[in-house]
Amino acid sequence: MKVLITEEQRTQLLSNGHARAAGEDIDPRPVVRMFTPDAHATWLLAALDPADCDTAYGLIDLGIGMPDLGTVKLSELTAIVGPRKQPIERDLYFVATRTLSEYTRLAQRNGSIID
Repeated sequence: MKVLITEEQRTQLLSNGHARAAGEDIDPRPVVRMFTPDAHATWLLAALDPADCDTAYGLIDLGIGMPDLGTVKLSELTAIVGPRKQPIERDLYFVATRTLSEYTRLAQRNGSIID
């Protein structure tokens, strides 16, 4: 199975996931950006569910003009390929400049994740 996130990213995602599971009102910056190189899908992930360590929470943009907050399983992302059979990749240079709610507000206004 392809590894989509680093151990450092997993640690930060789980930390945010523990806070969410505890009911804390948090608005973290996304930790990792995933994308399809041959399509227009993007995932900005901010938390990982500590119960299964597989369900990630973040902003999901499937390239159809309706980005929204939701969950996705990392194990399922590893199986997704675009129209030219290219797998999902992690943006090696992504550094979040906004909180998740700010990215969401802008993406919903623009119809896609920007930045």
